[in-house]
Amino acid sequence: MEHIVQDADIAPVAALIADPTRAAILTALLDGRALAAGELARLSGVSAATASAHLAKLLDGNLVDVVKQGRHRYYRLAGHEVAEVLEVLARLGTRPPIRSLRQSRQARMLEEARTCYDHLAGRAGVGLLDGLRTHVYLTGEDVTAEGEKVMNALGVDLDRVRSTRRRFAPECLDWTERRAHLGGALGAALTSALLDRGWYKRGTTPRAVVLTDTGREGLAAIFSGKELTSHLPVT
Repeated sequence: MEHIVQDADIAPVAALIADPTRAAILTALLDGRALAAGELARLSGVSAATASAHLAKLLDGNLVDVVKQGRHRYYRLAGHEVAEVLEVLARLGTRPPIRSLRQSRQARMLEEARTCYDHLAGRAGVGLLDGLRTHVYLTGEDVTAEGEKVMNALGVDLDRVRSTRRRFAPECLDWTERRAHLGGALGAALTSALLDRGWYKRGTTPRAVVLTDTGREGLAAIFSGKELTSHLPVT
């Protein structure tokens, strides 16, 4: 049998992700934060020893990195490329059945607003991209002059964002909304600014974020058509 020359061997990576426990660990890391092995064990429903064994395999496969702080070790996704692969798989996969009121509440929170690794997703993320385009703050992957005013007012350093090796402002297809939210370097920087200003806060459900009253006021100012610098609340 003749073997076809391949550009890359995807089977080892696919095998790493395919294990249910490792998939649960990777999904738990999709909010961009670094977590300890014990927390990942709890979230994936396995013992600490089992979680550590799976984390060792994910480290060897370059799907996660480890951050050391003193005697403690924290794990995070190896980069946004890993997150993108997981999000694509989430769109292709089926959603697990909801079996309790708690799961129903968590699902609603994730559908409303969550982080897609490091940028805003769910209805909130889709709505944000729609608003940026409707008000012509963003056209294609380019920030307009008015859009630069918005980013500057929010504290987003566009020069720094543009200098990264990451794609600037691509669409990211939302796995719950089936529509695009803002990804890339700009999506990450904008989401970081919204969290830093307290417009969104981390929810109790992993990956979920919650719009605050200050954020609701600030977003209304952004999309009101008024002079932005005098109407953006500062926290």
